[in-house]
Amino acid sequence: MTAQPVFALTPGEPAGIGPDLCLLLAGQAQPHPFVAIASLALLGERALQRALNVELIPVGPGQWPKKAAPAGSLYVWDTPLRAPVSAGQLDAANAAYVLETLTRAGQGCLAGDFAGMITAPVHKGVINDAGIAFSGHTEFLADLTGTEQVVMMLATRGLRVALVTTHLPLREVADAITAERLTRVTRILHADLRDKFGIVRPRILVCGLNPHAGEGGHLGREEIQVIEPTLEQLRAEGIDLIGPLPADTLFTPKHLEQCDAVLAMYHDQGLPVLKYKGFGAAVNVTLGLPIIRTSVDHGTALDLAGSGRIDSGSLAVALETAYQMAEASVARR
Repeated sequence: MTAQPVFALTPGEPAGIGPDLCLLLAGQAQPHPFVAIASLALLGERALQRALNVELIPVGPGQWPKKAAPAGSLYVWDTPLRAPVSAGQLDAANAAYVLETLTRAGQGCLAGDFAGMITAPVHKGVINDAGIAFSGHTEFLADLTGTEQVVMMLATRGLRVALVTTHLPLREVADAITAERLTRVTRILHADLRDKFGIVRPRILVCGLNPHAGEGGHLGREEIQVIEPTLEQLRAEGIDLIGPLPADTLFTPKHLEQCDAVLAMYHDQGLPVLKYKGFGAAVNVTLGLPIIRTSVDHGTALDLAGSGRIDSGSLAVALETAYQMAEASVARR
């Protein structure tokens, strides 16, 4: 029997809900094997705390699974904690553990051991409290893989939204919308929709920056001076772009049913719509990496860790999306 592609799953912050999510997923049959890169002891303790009957199966380099684990079991690449964990209580001593799980997953993807990686949420603050400069999964994986430019895209069923700028104060957004940045982001979005999602000719809707997309320059000139000329140059490369369109009317069925993704100029222009449509069933995809990486659309939820009151929907969608992207990437070769 031909071995199936194996995926890496990192539970993120050990005091958060990531370990619970892994254990919940273990109760469901999967089409492909995935390996939780985590502490066996932590998962065992959390399973006992939750009264979950999950068989933890140790695996590791040279011993990767060849088929999906049976429902009720979970493959685990044991990664030792640096300090004991209590659900809901952060400890900076385990920051290095979190980064070790991400490093193992990322390097495993680069080496071809894993077809993709799926990440549960980390707590940026406690990693920084440990004296480690860390601004998020995306930047960490860009450094790990030697990638200059990455693009954040969130997706739910029926809608994909990518961002030209991400975590910037609004006061800085307009200055950050340059022809160079818009060109890089659009090319990455187009290439990954084609190569990782299997869309032969992606059609992308582009938001304007200003209300009414600037209204002919009366409400701002970024569209006239930067966005429109850049889109024209990209169209000349064969990229199918519609816009810039006013964001308040772009997110309507009339427009969305004709596109494969929306390119928003800033974080809160595009993501509130997507999260309203699909919160709890959305996925964060990092575009531009040489590997496949998907993640949940929520935080660590420390108050829910170990409580049994969690929903694994977003992690399930992240896993499903990684499977689909890996299949599309193989078909594209």
